[in-house]
This record gives sequence, structure tokens and C-alpha cells, in this order.
Amino acid sequence: MFISFIIQHTEVQINCKGLNAFRNARRVVIKLGTSTITKSTGEIDHVQLKNIVDQVAKLRAKDYQVVIVSSGAIAAGVESLGLKARPAAIPELQAAASVGQGLLLHEYATLFSEHGLKVGQVLLTQHDIVHRQQYLNSRNALKTLLKLGIVPIINENDATAVDEIKFGDNDTLAALVANLVNADILILLSDIEGLYTCDPRFGGDACLIPEVKDITSELEDLAGSVGSEFGSGGMATKVQAARIAIFACVGMVITNGRRPNVLVDIMDGKRIGTFFIPRKKKLSGRKLWIAFGKSTAGSITVDDGAVNALIASGKSLLPAGVVASEGEFQEGDAVNIKDMRGRIFGKGITNYSSDEVDRIKGLKTSEAMEKYPESMNNEEIIHRDCLVILR
Repeated sequence: MFISFIIQHTEVQINCKGLNAFRNARRVVIKLGTSTITKSTGEIDHVQLKNIVDQVAKLRAKDYQVVIVSSGAIAAGVESLGLKARPAAIPELQAAASVGQGLLLHEYATLFSEHGLKVGQVLLTQHDIVHRQQYLNSRNALKTLLKLGIVPIINENDATAVDEIKFGDNDTLAALVANLVNADILILLSDIEGLYTCDPRFGGDACLIPEVKDITSELEDLAGSVGSEFGSGGMATKVQAARIAIFACVGMVITNGRRPNVLVDIMDGKRIGTFFIPRKKKLSGRKLWIAFGKSTAGSITVDDGAVNALIASGKSLLPAGVVASEGEFQEGDAVNIKDMRGRIFGKGITNYSSDEVDRIKGLKTSEAMEKYPESMNNEEIIHRDCLVILR
């Protein structure tokens, strides 16, 4: 099996479970990929941007609250500066983003004003998501904008954040924003229609996958890293975004942003693209932050017995189940939890540093406390209240 990135205008009705997600939705986050609002030359497609804004205005008229996570700042800067292509050097990317961000926001403000709507710019960085206080501040600011009837226009702060330009993607940002504002639906608009059973470019019968209930390791293996010339994301980032959305109880759609009336049709419950069904039970705000807001500093590998205890029995991670650690981390850092095959299935806040984990790994708690009494301040390496199972 493989995933392809082609366009197909398939329409079927969502099943009852999926339809209810749209029928009851009131708050929507829409991610506009670079390919959705730019031409093949990399210039902003002003006609397409107006088309998107007109559709958002229709949603607002139906009493939906809408948040937009918009790519295109660098592309707008490239156009304004008269560059022939997207720069490769970081300083030039920052310069293009700095020029383009203001131009893009001005165009949004002008287009929305034609519908009597106001916009507010919000530039986020990893710092705003990783640090708890900034996380809460960002959430309060966004919810206040929505309460005032303003359409937030969100992007990463590309002009100053080097990591965001080199490695960031607006798919993941949009999913984190959906969690921040407690959205009901996340829509990723790009130049792809959704997930397919195989890649038709290499033969075989490619069928659109209309619904996904769970993000499995097999599904992640299918996702490639292909992105457009002027964008930074690909299918892999969209699958990661779907994982975040599912755990946050947010339904997510991946589809082609240039399909006529795409946003209105989606919110009317028509099956367009691939719909990721949200979980029934949402993780607590703290556990969602641990899982997707706090960056990881390393990883801990555990044996099969510990995997079963953590997943099936909801236990804490004890020293006896630990096989190895990777990276350098300190008490209070977030670490990934891997099984013996190297697959990440959990994440948590560790009570011990990587050096201490290496000393006590494989020992029963009583043995570890007897052998290293000065280090054993907690029985658990990771307490179950600070641990999230991702599978």
C-alpha cells in the first residue's frame, strides 16, 4: 500500500458518526497550505484567496466561529521582493517572511472587510506551545478574539524563529491551534485530496480512503514527505496533525483547497477528501499539553512486560521495565517511550535524569532504593498521571 497525492472529486455522505461531528460543530480551524493560495510560480493567487475568504464569510453567516492558519507569508514576500524563486538561505527566508506577513494580513483584512468582518493577526512560535504559561496565554487570547467576533489569522513567526522556517509546518501548528481553542473541526486545505490505498503513479487501483479511525504505525509508514515547491509540508505532517486532532477530540479533514465551495460543502456534511474520526473521550488539558505541546528531550525504551502494564493496565513506569535511554534529559523533561522494536507508543514527564535512568534501569524498585538511596526520590520513573499512551 501507498499514499498518493492526486485530486479526485469524489462525493459521498459521511456515516452517522462522522455526520454528527459536523452537525454539532460550532468552532472550525482552517489551514490554508501554500499551494492552496499561491500560483505555480509561487506568487499569491489573489483570486483564490478571495474565493476562500468568501467561503469563510458564508460559514460565519451560519454562526460558525472560524480560525485561519495561513501559509503564504514567504510566498508573498518573494513576490513583493521580485525574487525568481523561494530563497534557500535562512536570512533571505526571514526577510521574505517579514515583508510578506504584513502584505498577506493586509489582503486578508481588506477581503474580510467586504463582508463586515475584522481580522486579528496572531504569530506563534514553539515557545508559545512548549511553555505552559505561554500556552495558556495564547489560548486565552485566541478565545477572546473569537468571542469578539474577530477572525484570527495565525502563522508561525517565520521572521525571527529559525527552527520554524527550517523544520516547521502549518499542519502541526493548525492541529495545536485546534486543541488550543477547543475546535470541533480542523480542515487542512492543500493540493491533495486525501489518503489513498496505493499510488496510481506507479500502477494499481488507487482508492480514496474516506475515513480513518486510528493513526497506526502502518498508516504512518505510508506517509511520504513530498511537499510543493513553495511549501514546507507533506503527507507525513498531515498524518501527524491528524494524530493531534484525534486525541484532542477534533474531527479532521484533508482535501483539495481548490475544489469549488469546498469549505461550505465540508461543513454541510458532504464526504470530501479523508475524514479522521475523533476519539470519544478527550485527554485532559495537561495530558494533551504533555503529548503534543511539550517538546521531547530524549526517549526511554521498555520491555514487552512494561508495554503491557502501561497500555493495558494503566500502570506507572517503574525501573524494572526500562531497557535503555537515549538523549540527555533532566528531571521534569518530556521523553518518548518506545517498545523493543523502536516504536514510540507513549510520552511522559520523567522523574529522573538520563544518567539516573541508566543507573537504575532493570532493577526492582526495592533494589534501586537500596542500591541508590540518594537518587531514589520517586518509586516511578514516570507516574501514570504524567504519562500519555499514544497508541
